[in-house]
Formats: sequence, structure tokens, C-alpha cells
Amino acid sequence: MAGCELCEAARLTTWYHEDDVCWVADCEICCVPMVVWRDHAVDPPPHVRTHMVTALTRVADEVLGAGTWSLDDVMRQIPDHFHAHARDPHWWVRRTERMVRRAGAGSDTGAGGGLGGGGRPGGRAVP
Repeated sequence: MAGCELCEAARLTTWYHEDDVCWVADCEICCVPMVVWRDHAVDPPPHVRTHMVTALTRVADEVLGAGTWSLDDVMRQIPDHFHAHARDPHWWVRRTERMVRRAGAGSDTGAGGGLGGGGRPGGRAVP
């Protein structure tokens, strides 16, 4: 849908998975893995939701650690396009650090900018 950031699917962060149903990448705002349905709708059928949660689980277990995260499927900022986040207890700290670095991006030193691997030490794409 025109004007939908999730439909646009700009590759602004680390991408881990994509198929014909969904994609999984680090959320630009939250710095945690999120899954996004390729259809612009809010209520995926059960088999589609299961597929997407399975894809997110595989990535989140690898990136954040199995058993260290929880599924957050409340669509706060983009309520009309299904997506869900894998939130670990430290996601808010990474988000705040990223905002501070972005604020410094305009300095003469060139400091700031994006965080490789979603701001996690040793962050990496999942094969």
C-alpha cells in the first residue's frame, strides 16, 4: 500500500529472513528482530501467523538467545499492517543508545549513524 513503511520494506537495518509470506529484520525504531507480513492487513490466518512466528523465533533465538525474549505483537506505531517484535529485557537500552548516536550524527566528527547488527555486540545476520 502506498505510504506504508512496512510495505515499502526499505533495507535500513540488518535483514535475517525473507520469503513470499514475510520478512524478518531489525526494527529501525526498537533495534530488535521483527517479522512483517507481506500483505497489508492486520489479521493473518492462523497458518500464516504460525509461519511468521516460526521465522521470527528462529532469528530471535539466534540473535537474542533462546528463552531470553518474548513475542510482542501489539502494533503501536503502524496499527494497520501486521508485524511483531521479539523483545529481550534490554531492548529499550539499545533503542536509547541508537537515539543518542543519531543525535550526534550531525557533528563535525561524523560520529553517530546506524548500529551494525542492530546495536548488539557481535550482531550478525542469521544464515
